[in-house]
This record gives sequence, structure tokens and C-alpha cells, in this order.
Amino acid sequence: MTDELLEWRREFPILEGSVYLISHSLGAMPRRTYERMQAYAETWATRGVRAWAEGWWEMPLTVGDEVARIIGADPGTVVMHQNVSVCQSLILSCFDTTPETRRNKIVYSELEFPSVMYVYEAHARDGRFRIEKVRSEDGVTAPLEATLAAIDEETLLVPLSHVLFKSASLQDARAITRRAHEVGALVVLDTYQSAGTVPFDVRELDVDFATGGSVKWLCGGPGAGYLYVAPRLRARLEPKVTGWMAHAVPFSFEDGPIAYAEGAARFLHGSPAVPALYAAESGYQIINEIGVGRIREKSVRQTQRLIELAEEAGLRVTSPRDPDRRGGTITVAVEHAPAVTRELIRREIIVDYRPGAGVRISPHFYTKDEELELVVREMRAILDTRAYAAHEAAGAAF
Repeated sequence: MTDELLEWRREFPILEGSVYLISHSLGAMPRRTYERMQAYAETWATRGVRAWAEGWWEMPLTVGDEVARIIGADPGTVVMHQNVSVCQSLILSCFDTTPETRRNKIVYSELEFPSVMYVYEAHARDGRFRIEKVRSEDGVTAPLEATLAAIDEETLLVPLSHVLFKSASLQDARAITRRAHEVGALVVLDTYQSAGTVPFDVRELDVDFATGGSVKWLCGGPGAGYLYVAPRLRARLEPKVTGWMAHAVPFSFEDGPIAYAEGAARFLHGSPAVPALYAAESGYQIINEIGVGRIREKSVRQTQRLIELAEEAGLRVTSPRDPDRRGGTITVAVEHAPAVTRELIRREIIVDYRPGAGVRISPHFYTKDEELELVVREMRAILDTRAYAAHEAAGAAF
């Protein structure tokens, strides 16, 4: 079978010397990113302060429009920030609650990404918010019915990972959003592990907020997170985590309090991380050129093949078998997983490990079918020959 997406391999330098199966953690860097970073340096070197008026100031919105195409948002509805933690804090700062406020509950699964839980639990320390965690029975999937039952008339927000980071379990965002809206709660969809590999449309899902970053499937590198706010909410939200870019007339340098900008700009912050935005554009453009639908088609085929190969090799897969319930990663539970992972990396097969899940393996649009066979074959060989033993004895942290 001809795989037309393999034509993109030449665009990613790391593929020349590595089997790169870790796009769930850090996507491969596009070759054109060298040109974008050179453009940033050249602009700063030759235009100096004029660069702000000639494009830099608008980049959190113009780069946001590239993300909007990927997540199914309208132009002008996505703004760029440093990371998801900042975006989640900004969302929380829009709501005034007290310990006596009836609607102050935040519901999420215990399998949410820890950094997100850190944000919410830190804000809950003063009693203004209260957290209800939904327990997972198997440690790799979040039970839908229990989540729906936990969302009630006292719920304010439901932070929800579209795809769980440990197991790649794909959650039913539509059902959870429907339930939240029935009782007047709002949904914050974390699309970090889905955007770029699972097609979705934030308008169709009807989520209230969506946030994610560029590090993983979008091949955009660190420092470029994004935030979508549904247009129906914008005018009535006034974030307290804010900065001068969110001001209606920032260059008037007025005394406080802030006069919020109209539209998505009111959810901006301080001065943007311009180099990170330059770097991220390349990955966004490539994802949009290919189309997430085509990426997903290949991802489903290759992850299904990975499951078959792993099971044929006697390895236990912990990711969902049903592709409709799975993102782009396959997790394989093996003994000595941290040491096995280190040995795979020593052999230039780049994967990673998460406690409670196993070795995470992620093909992307640039992955060859034979690389899937290689990673499973090498994993089996490492286990059979105890090639992991030196790593385990050394006790090196991964």
C-alpha cells in the first residue's frame, strides 16, 4: 500500500537518525522551523522596536487563527498563551465564588493531567472552589456514567481531557458537555492529546472553553499554548489573570482598573512569547496542509497494527481496543518498563513510560509501518535477553 503521507518525512530532520514514536510528548521539529526562527532573529535585528507594529503585537491572534482551523473554531476566537496551566488559571479567574456560593464545584477525573489538577487544587485552598474527583476503576479509563452523575446543579466547571495522557482513552466530550449544560455548568476541554491527531470541532461539541498546546501532535514546540472561549461567553467574562494586551486601548497607558478589549483579545495577558509563536507556526501549517482527517485515518490503521503486533509478541496493551475510544497512542504494560524504555532510547527508538500505564508508543503521519514492527520486535528482544538489566541496576530515573 502506498502511504502518501510518508512524503512529509523529509521535512523532519530527527527522522533521519531515529525511530521517533513519541509525538504524544514532543512532536518532531519541522525543517521549516529553522527558517521561521531565522525570520524572527532577522526581524528583530533589522526592524527593532518597529517589529511590534509590523506583526509581533498581533501574533497571539494571527497564530491563534492557525490553531482555530485545526480545532474547528471560528477565526478570531483563539488566543495564544505560554501553556495550559496559564490558560486554566485565566479561566478560573473569571469566576467570583465564596465558600458559601452554591455553584462552586469543579468536577474532573482523577486521571486528568497532574499539572491541570495542581492549578485547580491550588485555587481551591481558600475554600472558594471545591473539587470532586471521579475515581477510575481500572486506572486507565474515566467512567462516563460516574462523571455524568457527579455533574449537578452545584457544578461550576468540568475540566475534561479529550484524550487521557496515560492511556490515550478518548472521552465522550459531547455527552459530558450536554450534561454540564443541562445543569448550567461549563466545560473546559483540554485538547492537548487530541488536536492534530483526532478530528473534532469545538463548535459542534459546544464546549465553553478549549485549551491545549503545541508540544505534542502539532509539532510546534514548547511555549505556545492556546485558549478558545465560546463567543457566547466572551462579553460577560472578566478574567483577573490579565495584562496589558487584554486592555481595550493598551497604548493609552491608563490607570487601572482595566478596560477589557472586545472579542477574544480580552483573554490575552502580558507581552507574548514571540519566538515560541514563530516556532509553532510551522507545525500548525503542516497539520492544516495535510488535514487532521487524513492523519487520523493513518493513525487508526497504525495503532490497530501496533495492538496486533504487541499481542502477537505476548505483550499486554492497556489502551482501549476500540479506535472510536482511543487517541493516537498505544500503551504497553511490560515488566521493568522504565528500564526497557531507556534501552529502547539507547537504540534510537524514542518512546516514553508513564507509571500505571506502561510504555507509550505513538505513530504520527510521518511514521513508517516497518517502524511499528521494529519497536515491538526490539521490546520483545530486550525483555527476552534481559537487555534492560544494566539500566535497572543503575536505577537511573527517566
